[in-house]
Amino acid sequence: MSRAQNHEFQEWWNKQRQSNHDLLLSDESSHLFAIDIHSPGPDRTVGKDRSRSARQLSWVYLLKFQQIAASLSSVTSSFLVLLRTANRRVTSPDSPADSSSSRLYRVIKAFLIVVLLLLCFELVAYFKGWHFSPPSVRSAELVELLYANWLHIRVNYLAPPLQSFANLCIVLFLIQSVDRIALVFGCFWIKFRRVKPKAVMEYPTTSSSNQDEEGNSTEDVNVEDYPMVLLQIPMCNEREVYHQSIAAVCIQDWPKERMLVQVLDDSDDIEVQQLIKAEVSKWQQRGVPILYRHRLMRTGYKAGNLKSAMSCDYVKNYEFVAIFDADFQPGPEFLKKTIPYFKGNDDLGLVQTRWSFVNKDENLLTRLQNINLSFHFEVEQQVNGVFINFFGFNGTAGVWRIKALEECGGWLERTTVEDMDVAVRAHLCGWKFIYLNDVKCLCELPESYGAYKKQQHRWHSGPMQLFRVCFFDILRSKVSLTKKANLIFLFFLLRKLILPFYSFTLFCIILPLTMFLPEAQLPAWVVCYVPGIMSVLNILPAPRSFPFIVPYLLFENTMSVTKFNAMISGLFQFGTSYEWIVTKKLGRSSETDLVAFERESEPLVQTTGLQRSASESGLDELTKLETSKKTGKRRRNRLYRKELVIAFVLLAASARSLLSAQGIHFYFLLFQGITFLVVGLDLIGEQVS
Repeated sequence: MSRAQNHEFQEWWNKQRQSNHDLLLSDESSHLFAIDIHSPGPDRTVGKDRSRSARQLSWVYLLKFQQIAASLSSVTSSFLVLLRTANRRVTSPDSPADSSSSRLYRVIKAFLIVVLLLLCFELVAYFKGWHFSPPSVRSAELVELLYANWLHIRVNYLAPPLQSFANLCIVLFLIQSVDRIALVFGCFWIKFRRVKPKAVMEYPTTSSSNQDEEGNSTEDVNVEDYPMVLLQIPMCNEREVYHQSIAAVCIQDWPKERMLVQVLDDSDDIEVQQLIKAEVSKWQQRGVPILYRHRLMRTGYKAGNLKSAMSCDYVKNYEFVAIFDADFQPGPEFLKKTIPYFKGNDDLGLVQTRWSFVNKDENLLTRLQNINLSFHFEVEQQVNGVFINFFGFNGTAGVWRIKALEECGGWLERTTVEDMDVAVRAHLCGWKFIYLNDVKCLCELPESYGAYKKQQHRWHSGPMQLFRVCFFDILRSKVSLTKKANLIFLFFLLRKLILPFYSFTLFCIILPLTMFLPEAQLPAWVVCYVPGIMSVLNILPAPRSFPFIVPYLLFENTMSVTKFNAMISGLFQFGTSYEWIVTKKLGRSSETDLVAFERESEPLVQTTGLQRSASESGLDELTKLETSKKTGKRRRNRLYRKELVIAFVLLAASARSLLSAQGIHFYFLLFQGITFLVVGLDLIGEQVS
């Protein structure tokens, strides 16, 4: 039954409000209320107000309870959906899986069998109480005798070498951590001192308001002051993104008679070739100097494509070459922001700009990639560029002096990291590099784990291929001993070989083994504290990503399997080391950016006097693109065997650590095993229904 309304209180309240409205807003009105509420006489309204407050409080708690129940229901339903998805991928015969013939997979599978046998053995020993009172080697019972001998073997023969190997990995881990800390301090010093590369001149910015009716600038600008620039867009079957990169390059704020765009198409899909040709023809009709080149034989992958383009006779008329991959969208003033740094710096061979990602918030995978690449550009590239004028060319969004490319031998097809190869050779020839952290070029991150894994395999096998072939060239070069040591020990060994080696062996092999061989130990600071500090340092350039620090730490350890496998295959020339697979892009920014590019190109249309109907519009191209997407090959989420096997290894080790009550080790192994399981089931990144 509902409670009757307090009419007396309501009437009193109305009188007070009508008598003096301003008084209610003053401190005196608050004092009035205090006197009325705390009157010494017996007042039944006090009890009524208290009961009303209790009822309101109960409603507040009821509302909070409903919110908690709704949250728990949402989490439960999401977890059930996750389980159903995982079960469907495991049980479905149509679910594709990665190859099971790799050497590393066979080794890991054998390791899993050993771990499971040891876990069963330790469970029997635990329930029999042998963990507290070990049996004697003189025991008559067979199982006790086996366990006693196992204790003798592991204490005297297995634990010592494992502990020595663990200590070696810990030393490598600490050396790499010191290098990471030094890079961060160098970045802080650059920010504090505001150290930036300085150009001796600047080009005027041309806006639409400063153009005459013929599309030319009204400012007093001598065209001869603009050097001849070649712009190259290498691509291969880039169905989703070809139009946005071509449009972004064609609207560069640079005299058209002083530039030439080369679209270097290695596509083997006839439909994609026709689409790219139509796009090139459209911009040609708008007055843009652009050429389409297609190779019949795709030898040498991207390096062969660039090498073929640089062999054209007209290239000798150009002084600089800017390179953009198919998913990159440079701003209209890209050339005006980069070319001035070459003026007065005759020994400058490369200007590299920063990548900026249009889909960094698309899913958890892209967020974690953004953390890694933000640290790479903000810290590694910037510090190396300021202090030693050398860093690895990122393969795109950079401008080369053509003389530097020719002097160091041009593009070579001997590795899958042609960008790093040409950068090392140019550095050995004495050329300097500049990195511009303020000039950003939009691009796209791979959104599926499969695409990301293939990209990382190429990025980590290629440096080992290059290290093998250029090691003696570094020793024989005329550069200083300091530069040689930096190349060999820091650039190659520490950051390209040691990092994936200790990440995989320490956290995926040694740590699980120490659970079954407790005489060998990994300190808690190695398992938890130092990795946590390194993760905080890595995430500093992307402060908005701090909520993802724990997933980042766990995911980086998960990726160590792929990086270690790639490093070994590249170092010893295994079959997959020279495999080149184009990273799949989805063209997330195509629809919005293409409209902007169309607007930017309006002055070009007016200059040439052509009607827009003379070529297909960008929206028509998008219609074709969507139609071809629907008829394309259907994508599926995959199962990744190596990650799944290691997940069971870590979960088995966590069960063993639970028997020994090792808190930090147990939680680390548990959550790391779950992370491997999620990645192995392809539940991270893009989900294809």
